[in-house]
Amino acid sequence: MKGWETTGVGMVLAVAATVGACASTTEQGTVGVDRRQLLLVSSETMDKAAATQYQQLIHGESPKGHVNQDPRQVARVRGIANRLIPQTAVFRKDAVDWKWEVNVLTSPEVNAWCMPGGKIAVYSGLIEKLQITDDELAAVMGHEISHALREHGRERASQQLAENMGASLIGAALGVEGGADLAGMVGEVTFLLPYSRLHETEADRMGVELAARAGYDPRAAITLWQKMAKLSGGSAPPALLSTHPSNQDRMKDLAEFSQKVLPLYEQARVKS
Repeated sequence: MKGWETTGVGMVLAVAATVGACASTTEQGTVGVDRRQLLLVSSETMDKAAATQYQQLIHGESPKGHVNQDPRQVARVRGIANRLIPQTAVFRKDAVDWKWEVNVLTSPEVNAWCMPGGKIAVYSGLIEKLQITDDELAAVMGHEISHALREHGRERASQQLAENMGASLIGAALGVEGGADLAGMVGEVTFLLPYSRLHETEADRMGVELAARAGYDPRAAITLWQKMAKLSGGSAPPALLSTHPSNQDRMKDLAEFSQKVLPLYEQARVKS
């Protein structure tokens, strides 16, 4: 990450580690995702800012008729979410009690996202252009939910803050969020800034586990990303592929981890 090598930021990170600002946000689960993260911004602050941004977006799109226009799509997306959300307890028990919101936005864009605290949007273009199956839709939603579970947005916001902090701000490391425009930052890290390949890989792996535990075939993640890669046709990729293009490494990783969680899928099918 640009700027992390500077003395000031290095000292900030040392202070952050000392005061406990580096931790893993989730349990490992079957897929074994485990990494300490830089977390200078509190979850509460991020969640509050995300809720504000989400409501602004929904209220802005509603008068245009772009929110939950197709009742069948809404019922389908929310039905899948209702099966995925209880499975989040495997990675973090508090997530089940988040104030989840799930809406479908009318847009040709092939995209979906989940803000901090469980604010989900699925775009109609994703459903229609991919002729997406329920298993594939569960893979998308599981992937995006996993970003929220791992608090990748909070981590990116913290990284931005760390980059902008000089040695003179080290003494205020615990209060860095006070003067920050967190509402704007949440929107930026959700819509504009790319997730890193590490973040995407973590979300891939956790996403297939969430889907499997919810009774959706985890192998659908492979066909999903293949469809999106094909849709790009050599031109600009869909938003979901913009920072982590479908490639052999990703397919190999998804194949490995979907097989790893396949017994969870079989168990869920038996229970249902």
